Amino acid sequence: MRYISTRGDAPALEFEDVLLEGLARDGGLYVPQTWPTLSPDTFENIRGKHYASVACDVMWPFVDGAIGRDDFERIVCGAYSKFRHQSVAPLVQIGPNLWVMELFHGPTLAFKDVAMQVLGGLFDHVLAKRDAHLTIVGATSGDTGSAAIEAVRGSDRADIFIMHPKGRTSDVQRKQMTTVDAPNVHNLAVEGTFDDCQALLKAMFNDAAFRDRTHLSGVNSINWARVLPQAVYYVAAAASLGALNGGAAPRFCVPTGNFGDIYAGYIAQKLGLAVERLVVASNQNDILTRVFRTGDHTLGDVYATMSPSMDIQVSSNFERLLFDVLDRDPRKVQDLMGKLKSDRTFKLDADTVAKLAETFSAHRVDESETLDTIRKVYKQTGYLIDPHTAVGVAAAWHEMNATDAAAPMVVLSTAHPAKFPDAVEKATGVRPPLPDFLADLYEREERFDVVENDLTSVQRTIEYAIQANNPR
Repeated sequence: MRYISTRGDAPALEFEDVLLEGLARDGGLYVPQTWPTLSPDTFENIRGKHYASVACDVMWPFVDGAIGRDDFERIVCGAYSKFRHQSVAPLVQIGPNLWVMELFHGPTLAFKDVAMQVLGGLFDHVLAKRDAHLTIVGATSGDTGSAAIEAVRGSDRADIFIMHPKGRTSDVQRKQMTTVDAPNVHNLAVEGTFDDCQALLKAMFNDAAFRDRTHLSGVNSINWARVLPQAVYYVAAAASLGALNGGAAPRFCVPTGNFGDIYAGYIAQKLGLAVERLVVASNQNDILTRVFRTGDHTLGDVYATMSPSMDIQVSSNFERLLFDVLDRDPRKVQDLMGKLKSDRTFKLDADTVAKLAETFSAHRVDESETLDTIRKVYKQTGYLIDPHTAVGVAAAWHEMNATDAAAPMVVLSTAHPAKFPDAVEKATGVRPPLPDFLADLYEREERFDVVENDLTSVQRTIEYAIQANNPR
């Protein structure tokens, strides 16, 4: 399996190199040169398997030839042994034909753990094999940072630097990052938004001298090896609902900001999974809903909401989808990304919007509706959901009311309600407690550096820390 850049000017790489590179050298994102498909027998035999075995089967075509099967199974099984639920990603029914898939049973209570624990194991395996050291840099709007830190904390093969927008995450999200006491973990609170953090991240990757000097790699979903494991839970959900053995193909509704989580559903579909529809759920920062409905991709202000992991205007993984719907023409992608950078906008033509609509729908959910949804679900079922999941449930209701499709609807529940206790308590009067292993989180000492929203300042901070932590 070889991987190519969405912008066409970076060399094709194999899996290990894509893992370590993160972002392509031409500023694009890596995708498979050709899409593999799973055989009908593979899908049929998945039902009843443990989640880790399903993950090995689903991801194997993308790593075959780069990592031995025994090593890969060891990495994947080790990753999912750390989850607190035997099913890893269980389904909970909350209404007629409506399920929530709980993706928050990992060590940091968020869906990012499902991929990040695998990614950490892959990094360790490849770096040991090459006797190499990496500087891992990530940008987070809330959950990516803690999951990435948990995956590589204590590693002697990697230093990790996580940028988060100062004052724009929940207290639990921030403390899960900043209270980790490990010499290779560094937290940077950036005076700006998540989009600013993501722009700084991409600028560092595009600075070839800095990239080579620090041996830079990434853990955001711009890294193909980060988004790939997320495709597994779409297949696992379909298996649980009987869709792999003659049942109706499911619909999936995904609260999304950076588009990685729902793009993973597209990966599963390309592998051959029957998916009735992928539904994009946006909060007030609704650029994805606008582009799917009208083709208008115009950047606006980033609004702080009670679902901060979705407070994003620049959805990086959307470029991967564009590459496919634009007939895998990198020049067309370059043109659109150039317009976005220079004019903060681009417009998709009617044919492209229609092509997107064959698979995707999109709905916007505002703040009041988010609270109402948390309240309504709790009143009807006694089940607590966090604000991001509430955006997904509300969008799923909109989609189900707009169509007469009988296909089951699965909402991806991306975070434990205890990560957002203020919003949940405001809606329901119930303050969800943290699990026992995090019960003392609020008392733990925080460690982070406040940095300006400036590339030079961030790079200097990173290089100084690397030198201090790894003196030559």
